[in-house]
Amino acid sequence: MGRRSRVAEILVAVLLLALSAACGSRLPESDFDHDDRTPAPRDAAPLRVGIITSATSPVGGSAFTGPRDGARAFFDRLNARGGIDGRRVEVRTCDDGGSGVGNNECVHRLVEEDRVVALVATTALDYAGASRVSRARVPDIGGQPIGTAYDTFPHLYGIYGSLAPRDGTPGWDGKLYGGTEVYRYFKREHGARTAAVVSYNQSASAAYARLVERGLRAEGYKVVTEQVDFALPNFRAVAADLKEQGADLVFDAIDGHGNARLCQAMDEAGADVTAKVTNVQNWTSTVADDYKDAPRCRNALWATGASRNFEDTGNAAVREFREATKDLKTHSQWQLEGWAAARWFTDAAKSCATTGITRACVDAFMNRSQGYTAGGLLLPVRFDRLPEPPKSSRTCLSVARWQDGEGWVGQGDMNRTCFTVPQLAYAP
Repeated sequence: MGRRSRVAEILVAVLLLALSAACGSRLPESDFDHDDRTPAPRDAAPLRVGIITSATSPVGGSAFTGPRDGARAFFDRLNARGGIDGRRVEVRTCDDGGSGVGNNECVHRLVEEDRVVALVATTALDYAGASRVSRARVPDIGGQPIGTAYDTFPHLYGIYGSLAPRDGTPGWDGKLYGGTEVYRYFKREHGARTAAVVSYNQSASAAYARLVERGLRAEGYKVVTEQVDFALPNFRAVAADLKEQGADLVFDAIDGHGNARLCQAMDEAGADVTAKVTNVQNWTSTVADDYKDAPRCRNALWATGASRNFEDTGNAAVREFREATKDLKTHSQWQLEGWAAARWFTDAAKSCATTGITRACVDAFMNRSQGYTAGGLLLPVRFDRLPEPPKSSRTCLSVARWQDGEGWVGQGDMNRTCFTVPQLAYAP
C-alpha cells in the first residue's frame, strides 16, 4: 500500500496561507546516541502523554483543535475502562500559540519537565521543536503533517506514515513526493476532463496551486488557472470564467472563508461542477453553516483523505468514536484521526506492559507498525526508509461527498479505491 499523497497532506500552508514547512538541518549521528530506558514505575502511577496543539494560532482558535479533542476523548474512554494495565493515562496539553518559540516551550515543558512517555496527535503550525523531540527519542505518534517534520526526523510518526529516510533532511535531499490518485479518481470514476485551480496572488497559495496543476496535467486534464487578489478577491469573475470554460472539477489553494465566497459566487453565476474538491481539514460537520449561501456548490463538495469517514456509523470503530464524542458540538475528520492516534499509542503501550512502558519500548513498537490501521480507521500506514524516492506507488483513497440531509456520504470502500500513480517531486 503506497503512502498517502502529499498533495492531500499539505493542508495549512495553503488553506490557511501560513508557511509552516521549516526545513530542518541535518542532525549529527551523535544526537541520537543516548536513550531513555528508565522504566515507568511498576505500580498504579499514571502514564503521561503530551498533546501539542496550535489552539490559539493566528489563523483561528478552532483550526487545529480537532486532533487534540479526538485524542482526549479516546483517553477519557480508556481511563473509564481501567486504563492501560491498570494505569490511567494522564494527558498533558500545551498550546504553542502557532509560533516556533511557543512550540519549543511546549516541547521543553512536556518532554524535559513533565517527562511524557510519548507525544500524541501533535497539530502544530510551526513544529520548531521537532528536532528536540527526536534527539530525546520521544515517540511522536499520529501527528498531522502540516510541515515537513514527519518526513525529516526519526522518532516522529505522522498519521499517514512516511517513506522518506528521515535522517534530518526533509524527504530525499530536500524534496518530497506526492501522487496523483485524487485526480485519477475523478477522471476514472466521474469522467472529469477539465479542472480549475483557484489561488491567491500569495506565495504559499501560488506554490501549492502549481503543484496541483502539475498533478492534473500528468493525469491528462485540461487545466484552467484562476488567481485572485488576496486583499480584494473578485470571485464573481472567477465563477463566470469557470462557467465559460466548462470546468468539471474545482481545486483550490485558498482559505475556508474564501472557499465559501467562491462557492456563493459559483451559485450566483450558475457555474455547476461535478465536484468542488476539498480535503481532510475541511471534512467537518459544519458544512451546512459554512456554505449556507451556496446550496448547489455545497452539494457538490467532495473530500478525500486517508481515514474512514467519521459519518460511517455502520463501521464499529467509527460508532465507538461517535459514541465517545456525542457531547461535542461538531464532528470532523481530524477528530477521528486524533482518536486513531491515541489508539495507536495505547496499542504500543499495551505491547510494553509486561516489560515496562518506556519511550524506547513504545518507539520500537512504532517502528514495527507496518500496515497499522487503528482498527480499520486508517488506511494501512507504512514507515519505510527508502534510500531512493518511489517513481510510482499504489495508493488508496477515502472519498466522501456532502449531501444535505445526509451529511458526508462515503463513496466506496477506501481499501479498494486504489490506483498506481506517478510520484511527483516538489520542494517544500
